[in-house]
Parts: sequence; C-alpha cells; structure tokens
Amino acid sequence: MANTPYDDVFRTLLNDCSRLVLPLLNEAFGEHYKGTEEITFLQNEHFLNQKDGKEDKRITDTFFEVSAEEKKKYHWECESGTDRSILARFFEYDAQIALDSGKIEEGVLVLDFPNSAVLELRAGKSIGDKMRTRINTPGGTVEYDTRVVKMKSYSWEELFEKDLLFLLPFYIFNHERELEECESDEEKLNNLEREYQKIKIKLEELKDKGFINEYTKCTLMDMSSKVAEHIAAKYSKVREGVKKIMVGKVLDYEAKRIKNQGIEEGIRTVIIQMNHKGLSIPEIADITNKDKSEIKDIIDNWNKD
Repeated sequence: MANTPYDDVFRTLLNDCSRLVLPLLNEAFGEHYKGTEEITFLQNEHFLNQKDGKEDKRITDTFFEVSAEEKKKYHWECESGTDRSILARFFEYDAQIALDSGKIEEGVLVLDFPNSAVLELRAGKSIGDKMRTRINTPGGTVEYDTRVVKMKSYSWEELFEKDLLFLLPFYIFNHERELEECESDEEKLNNLEREYQKIKIKLEELKDKGFINEYTKCTLMDMSSKVAEHIAAKYSKVREGVKKIMVGKVLDYEAKRIKNQGIEEGIRTVIIQMNHKGLSIPEIADITNKDKSEIKDIIDNWNKD
C-alpha cells in the first residue's frame, strides 16, 4: 500500500519525539512505562517468499523494542482509511518479524510475535478496541489480539490528561465531517480555531514546566499543521486558520533547527572543556571530527569573550 501524508507524520513523530510513544503503549497495552525507558527502533523492512520464488518487500510503519524490567517488541501501523485486509496484513507482518528472529531450541522452532496495535484515524464506535486473530493448527488453536487506538475516542483535553501528546497532530480528524461547515460558517470556524489556540497554550505550559522541550513543542505544532494541510486541502479557511495558530512564524521546520542549534552548542561546549583540560587542537579534531580551523575559531572566540 502507498504511504499517505499521515504515515509520514506518524513516522516523523516516532523518529523525532520517540518518548511520546511510551504513554501510548501504556494506553493501548496497559503497560506502566515511566517515560525513561530505552527505545530501540528495529528493522521495519521484511521480505516474504512468494510462490514464484521471488521475494516481496513489506515495510511496517514502525517496529521497535522497549527495554524496562523486560524487553518487549511492538509493531504499530497508522490507518487513515477502511482496510478489510488489515488483520491479514498484520499477521503477515508479525509472522515475518517472528521468523526473522526465530530460533531452534532442542528441535523446536521458537517464534516470538511482537505486541501489535493500529492507530485508526477515522474509525468510529463500530470498531472495537481490539481485533482478534485465530490460528487453527494440528496441535490446537492459538489466538492473539491486535490493539486498536481510535482518534475519535479522545477529546483534545483527554489527550493532555492521559499524556497522549503523540496523537495531537491527528486531532483534526475528529472534526473531519464538520470541515465543510467550518469553511462556510464563521462561528464554527472560530470555535475550531479557539480549540487549537487552547492546544497551543497547553503545549506552551508543558514546555514552561519542563515536561516537554521547545523541540517537541515545535514538532507537535508543525505536524498538526501538516495534517491539517492535507485533510483540509479543499477548505482554505480551515487550513489557513489552523496553520496561523500552529505554525505562525515557524518556518522550514523550526524544531529541527532548534535541535541542531542545541547539538552545535553542545559540541562547542565540549571543545572548550577539552581545551581547558590541555588537549591540543589536533587531538580535539580527532575526537569531534571537526575541522582544525573551526576548532581554533571556537577557542579564540571563547577566549575573547
């Protein structure tokens, strides 16, 4: 299946704000992660053998491992449309993931299936909180669940109450059926904009209290704008209304610039510290992979100050 802009946002959040996925695991699987656990992203490309002998590549939205008292593997997909084959695809992916790390123990093939879940952006109340797969084997029946997280289950207030900030960029899906009315009704458009203004204020408060950093705040705002840009492609007033609140003067993915500035500032600090400890410029260059002339400029500027 082709990627959607929402898949791209989903992956961006996982890569750039990975810690936000831990409360989502708590919500979906009843885990008790505190937010400090180590997250390791694993290979999400898997090759399936076809009848003609060829290999068919499958790419999962994400596959990662969380290390706490025990290590657990998770497979997540993001769905923006109805897909009747989703359970078959999940089993196909999960089985291949298990085979990739399978092992033979005393003549027994041992396969560890990951914990699987899907984020349903449009699913309504008719979809349950889990989907079950039943496998009838000669040795008996095996069943396991794929958890379902539905955007429509949460108000924006609940997303903050449950620390589900990961889902904030997709919140506009809850208003999808009202977008046409918002486009033509100024009062409804103002109500939507007020909600996003409140979301922005709450993010600012979390940043000021130290619960998230500037980078995470900007990423969530930027991704919210990106989702709105696509879902409201036909509604310019809605699209621009959300954008002016969630982006404002943030251009060219401001969050990445902030992060990169922080990295560079950290490198400069390390260079100064190494210089104070007596390391030579060539030695510092070997450690930091920085150009010698750049290191000299950093040290000279520091001494001038």
